[in-house]
Parts: sequence; structure tokens; C-alpha cells
Amino acid sequence: MMLRWTVIVPVAAFLVLAFAWGRPAVGLLMALVALALVGAVIAAVHHAEIVAHRVGEPFGTLILAIAVTVIEVGLIVILMSAGGAGAESLARDTVFSAFMIVCNGVMGLCLLVGALKHHVLEFRVDGVTAALATLSAVATLALVLPNFTLATPGPTYSAAQLAFAGIASLVLYGVFVFMQTVRHRDYFLPVQAGGEGRPSEEHADPPTRRTALISLGLMLICLVSVVGLAKTVSPAIEESIAAIGAPRTTVGVTIALLVLLPETVAAVRAAARNRVQNSFNLALGSALASIGLTIPAIAVVSLLTGDSLALGLGPLQMVLLALTVVITTLTVAPGRATLMQGTVHLVLFGAFLFLAVSP
Repeated sequence: MMLRWTVIVPVAAFLVLAFAWGRPAVGLLMALVALALVGAVIAAVHHAEIVAHRVGEPFGTLILAIAVTVIEVGLIVILMSAGGAGAESLARDTVFSAFMIVCNGVMGLCLLVGALKHHVLEFRVDGVTAALATLSAVATLALVLPNFTLATPGPTYSAAQLAFAGIASLVLYGVFVFMQTVRHRDYFLPVQAGGEGRPSEEHADPPTRRTALISLGLMLICLVSVVGLAKTVSPAIEESIAAIGAPRTTVGVTIALLVLLPETVAAVRAAARNRVQNSFNLALGSALASIGLTIPAIAVVSLLTGDSLALGLGPLQMVLLALTVVITTLTVAPGRATLMQGTVHLVLFGAFLFLAVSP
């Protein structure tokens, strides 16, 4: 029943990974790896949506967010272990890029697509503001405070401070997930247009348990393939960035753009169906997962290996972070959004991309 591209692509991507592992990705092999990588990402989106439909909201949106975070952590650890210039700041650059991509690029695109089709988009203020408040606290703790601590010079934490930041981030994320899935899960359910917060129902029947389990297995294969294939092409990415004279930080931007592609596709699809609440759950939830799960994981690796970890942002990045928090707060506070808010977020995202290449 499922012997079609949704099965063929994950298996083919895994076979390409097995063939390319340990080989330099050049010429035809690089093109094959890149094609398999894109296919694995698209297939991961498909299977994650099947599993999400089976488990329902708001648990469904958590699946893709956590899956993408696993990819992100895997890529960061792999590239950090390879060493080289800028390895100590790769986690910071990737996490900050993920924050900017989801809060400006993904949210802006969702608002643009949704507003062009449905004019005015409605969502639940309680859930979105809770996510944004938690995200602001975790981002400041992980990416801003290291610049102002006195225990160590530069944008770094001491071992004790890094352990505290990792634990605090994990606690905040854990409590948010508990609120989203147990205590106040109704805050994160989609609303009907003009329906005063009443949950909307999916018209399609959920997949069977067997179908969901098969999709879960294929999604895991896709995630493994994405991490492995990205590692294979990462030297070529770094060489290309060096060839055009772009800053080293663009490696983190490239990684974040790659791993967030599944969530972007899923979020835009939800917005096109007038389910912008799902889009916001994905966007803000993935940004929170990116920091709340990635920073503790990278902190553990840093403490175990003794490698230096630069977390503090530069002045330019801190301004963009603060501006994003303010703009996002103004966007979600009314509980309604239009084309204007989407345009503002996308312009800010464009500024982030431009300044990443030309700081």
C-alpha cells in the first residue's frame, strides 16, 4: 500500500548515505548526495505529518519540532568534532540562525500565504504568548548573558555557568511542553474563523496505527540520512562559503536553513488551510526546542570533551534578536494578523540574511 515514493525515497537516501560515507563528495557524487538530501527532507515532512495526524494536536506539532532538533544537534556535534576555525561558535551561530529563521522567515511566510488566501488570520493569544515568553527567556539566558558574565573572558560561560544554563533551558522547555500537552493543551488547538476559540476538526480520517508506525520508522530513517548526508556535503559547503568570501557564521545559517526546511513546508501548508495556530505551534515551538534542547546537549558535549563553547552573540546579532522579540510580541498580542505583519517579518528576515553575508 505504501510502496511508492514515500518509501522509495527514504530507502534510496539511506543507500546513498551508505555508498557515500567516507568518500569525498565531488562531481557526480556530490550531486547525488544533494538530491538524496533534499528527497530525505521532503519525505521526512510527509511521514511526520502522518504521525502527527495520528496522535492529534498539539502533540503532532511537537513531533516535527523534536525531530528537527535531533538533526540540528547531530550536525553541530559532527561539525564541532571535526574542529577547524570557528568550531567553538558553530552552536551559537546555528541556534541563533534557527531562531531568526522560524520567528521571521517561517512565521512571516505563513502569515503572508495565509493572509493572501484568507485575509485575516486568527489564533489563540494564550498559547502563542506563553511560547514567546519562554523563548525570550531561554534565548537571553543562552545567547546574551554569556557576554556579561565575569567568570570567564569573552562570550563564554564557565563550566558551572554552562551547566546551570543547560539545566535552566531544559527545565523551561520541559514545563512548556507539559503546559502544551497536558495542563493547558486547549491553548494550542486551532480555532475556527470567527469561532471564538472553538477547536476546528480535521475532516480527513486519521491514519491507522500500522500506517503511523511505518511512517514513524521511515521518518527516523530520513532523519538519520539527513544528518549523514549533510555531514558528507558539509566540506563542500564550507569550501563554497570560503570561495565567495562570506563570513564563517554563514555555515550556521546554511545548516539551520537545511534542517528547518521540513517545518517550513509543514507550517506553510497549515497556514494555507487557515490553521495558522498550527503554524505558530511549529514555528515558536521549534525555535524553543532549538535552544531549549540544543544548548543542553551541546553543553554536555562541551563539558565532557573540554572543548571551548562560545555562546554570546555580537552586538549586531543582539540587536536583531531584540528586534525580533519585540516585533513578534506586537504580531501575536492582538490574536489576529494580516498581510502587514507577514511583510514586516519577511523584511526583517531579509535583513538577517543580508547582514549574515555582509555584516
